[in-house]
Amino acid sequence: MSTTARRVRVEGRVQGVFFRDSCRAEADARGVAGWVTNEPDGSVSVHLEGDEAAVAEVVAWCHEGPRHARVARVDESEAPLQGLTGFEVR
Repeated sequence: MSTTARRVRVEGRVQGVFFRDSCRAEADARGVAGWVTNEPDGSVSVHLEGDEAAVAEVVAWCHEGPRHARVARVDESEAPLQGLTGFEVR
């Protein structure tokens, strides 16, 4: 199992549509650790770490988001591992 960490920034209609809680559920279902938070500019930032394939699945989900979200742009980059356990909505 290869462990990786990714930072994702999601723009569009992504606040007030249960994006953070839905992201937590997606990460929990795949055993991915990290956090998700709303940003002042209306975007959402996500830090993911865990099995490379599982992290990739959560990143792919971020391109769609929950039902009422309208994702306009997703920026993704490598991030340093923080050794997190569990997933937190901040």
